[in-house]
Amino acid sequence: MTAEQQRKLTARAAVLKALAHPTRLWLLEQLQQQEHCVCDLTDGVNADISTVSKHLSVLKQAGIVRSRRDGKQIYYRLETPCLLKMLSCVESVIEKNAKNHAELV
Repeated sequence: MTAEQQRKLTARAAVLKALAHPTRLWLLEQLQQQEHCVCDLTDGVNADISTVSKHLSVLKQAGIVRSRRDGKQIYYRLETPCLLKMLSCVESVIEKNAKNHAELV
């Protein structure tokens, strides 16, 4: 493996790692609909603003979401909606695995 290949694979792994949490996946689903303030997202995950902000920060560092400030509020939006296609593919794998498991039982 070349150094360039290693760099690309490491970058891919960082994006996937940012997605690898149920709360962050839920946040992506919410942001696919529209831009949201952190305060609007806390009830959906039953977490405080600090926790939701940390999850959004992970997604922002990975380049998945973008934020903007409006007064004291910070609003987030999905920067890379193409990731939703990948998540749809993940759902297909889950469904296939469930079907294969049912056939074995």
